[in-house]
Amino acid sequence: MATTADIKNGMCIDLDGHYYFIIEFLHVKPGKGAAFVRTKLKSVTTGKVIDKTFNAGVKLEEVRIERRPFQYLYQDDMGYVFMNQETFDQVSVQKELITGVDFLKEGDVLEVVSHAESETILFAEVPQKVQLKVTYTEPGLKGDTATNATKPATLETGAEVKVPLFINEGETIEVDTRSGAYMGRVKA
Repeated sequence: MATTADIKNGMCIDLDGHYYFIIEFLHVKPGKGAAFVRTKLKSVTTGKVIDKTFNAGVKLEEVRIERRPFQYLYQDDMGYVFMNQETFDQVSVQKELITGVDFLKEGDVLEVVSHAESETILFAEVPQKVQLKVTYTEPGLKGDTATNATKPATLETGAEVKVPLFINEGETIEVDTRSGAYMGRVKA
């Protein structure tokens, strides 16, 4: 059990049966009245950010979480199958728990966050930037690079992103997995 004095950024707490990460906090000691702590909490499951104020000295239930590297192996009817890089155990993760799942390809290493005591997987994160090969796009025309026009391109994972007109089939590009935005061309 932790108190408001133990609060720090990145700490995970159980609040009304839901897990939240503390992303910001401020101890406030007004001239009149009791001290309190203002916090911004991010839901582990939904990603929604809420503001919550705690009175000083309130007990909070801290949740111990672990982040481990897992390698993506394949997809089946149970979900996406990953292998723990340390123990070589295989686990299945539902699609809803994986951020950036559209940019996931076999062999990628993800960070999987799980509850330490129950070993329940909370979520998995694809790296923020990934390099993927363009499998299909309309050919670009010479001189079309003067404007910021874009065209759709299909990547090796099957995801579709908007790319500049000068990108051709077979090129490798860098993509932001959070927004699905084109970041740049990868030099070979």
